[in-house]
Amino acid sequence: MKVLVAVKRVVDPNVKVRVKADGSGVDTANLKMAMNPFCEIAVEQAVRMKEAGVVSEIVAVSVGIAQCQETLRTAMAMGVDRGILVETNAEIQPLAVAKIFKAIVAKEAPRLVIMGKQAIDDDCNQSGQMLAALLNWPQATFISKVTINGEAAEVTREIDGGLENLRLKLPAIVTTDLRLNEPRYVTLPNIMKAKKKPLEVVKPEDLGVDVTPRLATLRMQEPPKRSAGVKVADVKELVAKLKNEARVIG
Repeated sequence: MKVLVAVKRVVDPNVKVRVKADGSGVDTANLKMAMNPFCEIAVEQAVRMKEAGVVSEIVAVSVGIAQCQETLRTAMAMGVDRGILVETNAEIQPLAVAKIFKAIVAKEAPRLVIMGKQAIDDDCNQSGQMLAALLNWPQATFISKVTINGEAAEVTREIDGGLENLRLKLPAIVTTDLRLNEPRYVTLPNIMKAKKKPLEVVKPEDLGVDVTPRLATLRMQEPPKRSAGVKVADVKELVAKLKNEARVIG
């Protein structure tokens, strides 16, 4: 069974980001970049399934600038067999990602697509759902467990009320949650091996996809700084402040 895995290049989650002076977006100049944590979980899951003999080939796909090749090489070092970079300098939005993956699915014919539930930069949580709609495939989001049983995927997903167990007929799409697994550390020997694995670079127009942004960012700003705390003499003063200043009680 072939598995397609989505991989996105984002600012390292341990780096503090700053908004550009003109408010047009986040300043990424000279910042450390890394694989989106949820995509990392998706890659790890695909590799574990291959190690278990369930998956025969893993293909990682990334959409973005040329430097995304580094992220794909990291995925290969984790155990992915080959990578595809859909290279573009345009701002990539969820619908464009879904359309690109639809075109690649038509070309690669995977039985399962694994995507991170969301990216930590835009937090959209839309691409997997949009792709399922475009392909008319069954989907399961926020999964914390997945097992392949013949021509079906049995998954456990996290919902507000607890856990939900679903059985999906393949081909299908799943999006990963934090509790699915703990991604492995990449070793130096595997990093060296990854450099020799095939990586294909294509353009969106080669796939017949228009990635022109449909949404425009009007302005971005940092949240207001938290004011210093104050000490109160007694409960009566605390209640008064909550009522008259914070206005959180009536």
